Amino acid sequence: MWRLPQRTLNLGILAHVDAGKTTLTERLLYAAGVIDTVGEVDAGTTRTDTLALERQRGITIKSAVVSFEIAGVTVNLIDTPGHPDFIAEVERVLSLLDGAVLVISAVEGVQPQTRVLMRALRRLRVPTLLFVNKVDRRGADLGRVFEAVADRLTPAIIPMGTVTGLGTRAARFTPYGSGDPAFRAALTEVLVERDDSLLAAYVENERAVTGRRLRGELAAQTRRSSVHPVFLGSAITGEGVPALMAGLTELLPAEVGDAEAAVSGRVFKIDRGPAGEKIAYLRMFAGTLRARQRLPVTGVSGGDAEAKATAISVSEHGGWVRRPELAAGEIGRLWGLNGVRIGDTIGRPPATGGQHHFAPPTMETVVAPVRPGDDGALRAALAWLAEQDPLIDVRVDDTGREVSVSLYGEVQKEVVQATLATEFGIDVTFRETTIVCVERPVRRGEAVEVLNTEANPFQATIGLRVEPGPANSGIEFRMRVEPQAMPMYVYRNADTFTAHMSRYVRRTLREGRFGWQVTDCVVTMVDCSYSLADGPPSRRGPLSTPADFRNLTPIVLMRALDQAGTVVCEPMLRVSLEAPVWAISAVLTALGRLGAAVRQQSVRGDLTTIEAVVPAARVQHLQRQLPGLTAGEGVVESTFDGYRAVRGEPATRARTTADPRHREKYLTSLTRQGARN
Repeated sequence: MWRLPQRTLNLGILAHVDAGKTTLTERLLYAAGVIDTVGEVDAGTTRTDTLALERQRGITIKSAVVSFEIAGVTVNLIDTPGHPDFIAEVERVLSLLDGAVLVISAVEGVQPQTRVLMRALRRLRVPTLLFVNKVDRRGADLGRVFEAVADRLTPAIIPMGTVTGLGTRAARFTPYGSGDPAFRAALTEVLVERDDSLLAAYVENERAVTGRRLRGELAAQTRRSSVHPVFLGSAITGEGVPALMAGLTELLPAEVGDAEAAVSGRVFKIDRGPAGEKIAYLRMFAGTLRARQRLPVTGVSGGDAEAKATAISVSEHGGWVRRPELAAGEIGRLWGLNGVRIGDTIGRPPATGGQHHFAPPTMETVVAPVRPGDDGALRAALAWLAEQDPLIDVRVDDTGREVSVSLYGEVQKEVVQATLATEFGIDVTFRETTIVCVERPVRRGEAVEVLNTEANPFQATIGLRVEPGPANSGIEFRMRVEPQAMPMYVYRNADTFTAHMSRYVRRTLREGRFGWQVTDCVVTMVDCSYSLADGPPSRRGPLSTPADFRNLTPIVLMRALDQAGTVVCEPMLRVSLEAPVWAISAVLTALGRLGAAVRQQSVRGDLTTIEAVVPAARVQHLQRQLPGLTAGEGVVESTFDGYRAVRGEPATRARTTADPRHREKYLTSLTRQGARN
C-alpha cells in the first residue's frame, strides 16, 4: 500500500543517571498524545522502561523505541541508559541518530556521564540540543549550570529563553523572541564566530542580518553540530517542553528518506518474543526492505551471509504496526533473521553513521549457579544475554563447568545477577572481578603445515603469517593465495573461502599464548592446497573438507604466533579528576602510587582539573581514596584509553579450549568434540 513520504527524525535522549531523561521522554509522549497520563520512574509506570528490573531499580538498562508526530514530522525516540556501566548500549545507538537531546539537571549541573556523552556526540557530529531540566527544584542554579556547560562541555551554546520563579513549583519558561535585543546580540556573537560569510555580511551592514536569517543560520549550524541551543524547563511539570518540541523539528535534521535507493540498514538491538523467537531492531538509512526479500548481511565481526525477514513491524504512534515493508528513515522490528547480531548491516553499508566506537569491557568474573543442576540452564541464559549485548563475552572452559562473563562495572554485574534470577529463575554467585587483558604480536612470525606429511593429519596445506598492526586496529585478515589453490568445490568461490578462513583465524585468536585475545595484528594466508580423490599425484588422496581447514588453522596460527611472540597488555583508562586546589598535592601523590601518568593539569578558581592515564585495575582504588583526600569534594570521570604493555610478569588466563601448540591434546579434544556432536 502506497504511503505519503514523511519527514522522519531519529532522536536520542541522553543524560547522566537521575537527570530526568526518562521523565522527559514520558512528557514528550504525553504532549504528543501517545499516552494519556505521564508515567513515573519511581512508580515503575514509564512507557520505555519495560523490563521488570528497570521498573524495580528506577534506571534505564536497555534502549527502547517509541514514535510520535510533531507538526508532520515522525519522531522515532530512542530512550537510552544513563548509567556508565551501560555505555555500550548508548554507543551503539549514537550512529543511528539524526539528532539528540542531552538532559542536564539544573540542580546537579554537568555530571561525569554528561561529559562522556557530550564527547561521544561531538565525536560523531550528532546535532544536539541541550535541555536543562528541574528548574522547579530547590537548588536550581542556571548561572552555575551555564558556566559548567561552557567550561566542561562546549562554549558553543545559545540559551533559547529565560526562567522566572527558578527553584519553585511556579517556575515558568519564556522563549526569547527574534526581536529581543539581548537574544539577538548573543545569537549573532555565537553564529558569526563560526561562519565567515555571516560575519562579513554583519560587518558590511548590521541591519542586513535580519532575525529570520539568524534563525535560519542557527538551524544550519545546529544541524552541522557547530552550536547547541539550550532549552530550559521541567519534565515533571511540562514547563518548557512545548518550546523544546518546536525546536526538535525546526533545528534538527528531519528529512524524507530515499526509499528508491539500495537497501541499507543496521541492527542495533536484539530481543525475544513471547515464544522465544528472535526479533531484530533495524534502523533503515536508505531504500525499502520488503518481507521475504533476500538481502546480504555483513557481520560486525566479519563475514557475509544472506537473510530474509519473514515479518516486519514499524514503530508508529507509540506502538508497533505490522507492515509488508520498511522504508528509509524508519525503525522496524524484523522476524526471521535468526543469524544476525547487533551491529550487522542489512544490504549496503550506510554512507553515514560512521564506525562503532565500543569501548571494550575491562573486567570479567566467573559466575556459578547456586544450584549445581542449573549449569546447563545458566550457560543457555548467558548465551541469550550475550546475544542481546555482544560485548558481554561469555567464556566456558573446556570442562564445560566454569563460566566467565566480561563486564563494564559492578552495577552491570548486579543487573546480570538480578536478570538471571527474575527472568530465568537461576540464582548465581560471582567470584572477585578481575581485569581483562589482550595480547599483541611483537614481530613477524610465519608457519606452514603441508598436505600429505607425517605430522599433518588433515587434508589441507595452510601457511599463515602474523605481524603487528597499528594500535587499536583489531584483526585484519589478508588472502595472498591464487584462486586455483583454493578448494572451490567446497567453498563455491574465492570470497566465500576468504570469509571462512577469516572466521577460523579470528576464532583462534580469541586465546593467545597467555590465554588472552590477540588483537592489533595482520594475519595473511600465504600458502594453500587441498586434496582431490582423482587429483594430481601430489594432491591425490581423501577429499578435503571444511573441517580440515577449520581444524588445521589453529595449529598453524599458534605456531606463527609463537614465532612472532606476544606481549600482554592491560587496559588503561583516561581519568579527568576535579579537586579543590588545596588537595592537589595529596591527589598527585595518590596518582603516582597508582602508576598514573599525568597528562595535563589546570586551575580555575578554587578547583583544579587533572587529566591522567591510569591502569584500569587501579581506578577503583582511586575512586575509593578520592573522597578522603578531598573532603568529599573530588569528582573523577574515566573513559577507555587503549592498552599498555604490562610491566613485570605478564598475567595469564586459563584457556577454555585445548592449546593447539600441544598437538596430541588438541587432536584428542577434536575427537571428543566429534563424539559429542
